Amino acid sequence: MNERHLLSRISDEDLRAAYADRFSMHVGEVFSGSAQVADHLKAVLDGRDRETFVVLFLNGRNALIATEIVFEGTLTQAVVFPREIIKYALLKNAAAIICGHNHPSGEVRPSGDDQQITRKIKQACEAVGIQLLDHLIIAAGEFFSFADSGLL
Repeated sequence: MNERHLLSRISDEDLRAAYADRFSMHVGEVFSGSAQVADHLKAVLDGRDRETFVVLFLNGRNALIATEIVFEGTLTQAVVFPREIIKYALLKNAAAIICGHNHPSGEVRPSGDDQQITRKIKQACEAVGIQLLDHLIIAAGEFFSFADSGLL
């Protein structure tokens, strides 16, 4: 059987599952950089047509405790409440968090609202001794990192 015939028998769902299996981080694994976090978020957010806000909860070694979808919105926005993020982080005994969300529009650059909510989340984290390590935006197969861009 040739390779082309074999690939034609693999469904989109099978490809998504294989991608998620390959790039998703598992509980206890340590994140080493924004590209690795972006791959993990791409696997979590793949196929979502509404803005979805995800939080990665980490221990003191930056090992993954949990990945949770905490807010889901419309095509162009998700309402995010820093208080709820802090509540989840405290319940999970997280020392640090990484936030991420998708832009179904395909625009990877952060909006003014994205920048504002990132500042609010950072302030809320600082108030309770939790570190906000990064906030990533995933769009059209690319990513934007607030930390890498000096905006955090």
